[in-house]
Amino acid sequence: MKRKYLYAGFVFQMLLCLPISCLFSQALSLEKIFANAQSHYTNALKANTDSTKIPRSTLPDGSLKLVKSNDWCSGFFAGNLWYLFQATKQPDWKKAAIKWTAAIEKEKFNKTTHDLGFMMYCSFGSGYNLTKDADYKKILIQSAKSLASRFKPKVGVIRSWDFGTWQYPVIIDNMMNLELLFEATKLSGDSSFRKIAIAHADHDMQHHFRKDYSSYHVVDYDSTDGHPIKKQTHQGYNDESSWARGQGWGLYGFTVMYRYTKNKKYLNQAEKIAAFILNHPNLPKDKVPYWDFNAPNIPYEERDASAAAVIASALLELSNYSKANAVFYRKNAKEILVSLSSDEYTAKPGSNNNFILKHCVGSKPHGAKGEIDAPLNYADYYYLEALLRYKAIVKN
Repeated sequence: MKRKYLYAGFVFQMLLCLPISCLFSQALSLEKIFANAQSHYTNALKANTDSTKIPRSTLPDGSLKLVKSNDWCSGFFAGNLWYLFQATKQPDWKKAAIKWTAAIEKEKFNKTTHDLGFMMYCSFGSGYNLTKDADYKKILIQSAKSLASRFKPKVGVIRSWDFGTWQYPVIIDNMMNLELLFEATKLSGDSSFRKIAIAHADHDMQHHFRKDYSSYHVVDYDSTDGHPIKKQTHQGYNDESSWARGQGWGLYGFTVMYRYTKNKKYLNQAEKIAAFILNHPNLPKDKVPYWDFNAPNIPYEERDASAAAVIASALLELSNYSKANAVFYRKNAKEILVSLSSDEYTAKPGSNNNFILKHCVGSKPHGAKGEIDAPLNYADYYYLEALLRYKAIVKN
């Protein structure tokens, strides 16, 4: 038995010493995958010329679901175009990205939503990273100011929603909007944005997570002194279940926190969340999770390709920071991407309302309006992001 463990340890050490290219010896056909993605979005641009009507998903009758600029998903379509420009360097994608990004500029003054990180950083932020456009810089700083207006010092977190009966609701999704605040500090020199992001993340660490590092979806805080009143779900199976995309948001968000702060408590948090996800007994063999890890009718529940895409992208970034688990994270991220790139989850050009990925779940508890077993523009966004991160790792 001792010899068996020694051999296993030897093999693991050998894997750590291998070049990254060897770990991805059965690499994805990125050229083919990006060609397919371009076909989908070429068709989407032909079918959608009015940039005030943004493709988000598919309606129950099979028709295209379009949204306005104030929708939380409004920035992902432009973000997908920026990612295609990054992947191909073809100027037509840049031209299209500029058009669809400009369509949501007015949301920089929107103080009614916590989703400005999704809306503005995935569009203007992606564009700024590739162009260094001075106007984009100003828009990002203003967007961060609007987001920061939703922070209440006595509570210590950014308010998520203004509807419902909650006093001061905060959802795990809000971790994804903190990147905008960190970038605003970098762009403006104003450290207040960074301080808000850290305060919010610290409260999430303390109150949003269970002992096994699974996450609640919603925590409602007392609006006067900031103590948690109740913890529940809005899009998951029940209050104590682990909504799959929510686990992905947490993994991604705390990985981003470590990127900007290099505080190891955030790295530890991200790794613990990753362990919960990757070691969960209900994670399918193809690594594309059911919409909730505790959904009652597994294995007959819907999968959520959007959650898988978020998790894959987060794991690839996390692998750059983790010495002990880099190989493990990259192996699992690749397996997710292989699954998402298969015919099971990737649509053929001309189908799926011109979205790349199939089989996503927006919110099953909301029934027919919940985008169940449907494409989602943010699933495509994090899938393309993960592919670009994978490409960078293989290249290096």
